[in-house]
Amino acid sequence: MQITSKFTIAVHMLTAIAYFKDKETLTSNFLAGSVGVNPVIIRNVMLRLKDAGMILVSQGKTGIVLARGLQDISFYDVYKAVDCVGDEGLFHFHENPNTDCPVGKHIQASMSGKLQEIQDSMEAQMRQITLADVAEQVQREIELSQ
Repeated sequence: MQITSKFTIAVHMLTAIAYFKDKETLTSNFLAGSVGVNPVIIRNVMLRLKDAGMILVSQGKTGIVLARGLQDISFYDVYKAVDCVGDEGLFHFHENPNTDCPVGKHIQASMSGKLQEIQDSMEAQMRQITLADVAEQVQREIELSQ
């Protein structure tokens, strides 16, 4: 199980947008330099964040700006916006368990509820963490490194 890097890329982007808002004109190329990925990846994630109402994108001097405050964007919001997990959920069952085997026949039914509980718990925790929490930690780390 692994959540795609689109999640951490999106959190990085949103945090950078907030940090550099009055210091830089924010473009996909600028954000790509901060994240360390190709600008095409940034543009793809930007589209998802824009569609989710988290950023506004304009050509020219303003560039990319936040559409909501960091305190109003949770990890869960980002996770859902960038489609880290499809409708089938975090966990994927192997497709062809042997139904002639008593374990193979019942393993999916026996595990699916428990796996859903795990995913629900993780998502509940993600709803409690905002990007303001991340931005505050980034600011502390910056100050400590100076």
